[in-house]
Amino acid sequence: MIADFIKLYDRDIAQLENEIALFNHDENLWKVTGSVINTSGNLCLHLCGNLNAFIGNNLGHTGYVRDRAFEFVGKNVPKEDLLTLSRNTRHTINRSLSKLTDDDLKEKYPVDFLGYEMTTGYGLAHLLAHFSFHLGQINYLRRILEQ
Repeated sequence: MIADFIKLYDRDIAQLENEIALFNHDENLWKVTGSVINTSGNLCLHLCGNLNAFIGNNLGHTGYVRDRAFEFVGKNVPKEDLLTLSRNTRHTINRSLSKLTDDDLKEKYPVDFLGYEMTTGYGLAHLLAHFSFHLGQINYLRRILEQ
């Protein structure tokens, strides 16, 4: 199962890199439309911060310190910096997950972040679903703004 999680996270973080790279106009990374409240740039910061905190730090013991507030209020981070952040996150997640065993997935996740106890496997599945949800938002926002 660990190998499957590594493949899925690697695939989706690579797709995040691709989505950010596909923006032709860097300023569109920091725009919203309609009732959308989070920019693609902020969602990228949020996804990377979330994975670095919940997988990199909590499971891989990287020492990452999250600035969740900045993930949503930071603006105008250069596109190349977002791509570097995504690439670095991808490497961190691959390294962190590679340290785990399938037996670790049955153990209690070290931090209660959903309001109830869960296994590490459940936590990883939840984090992947959360990532995919926001990745889809980035895709739609990019296609709307870059018409």
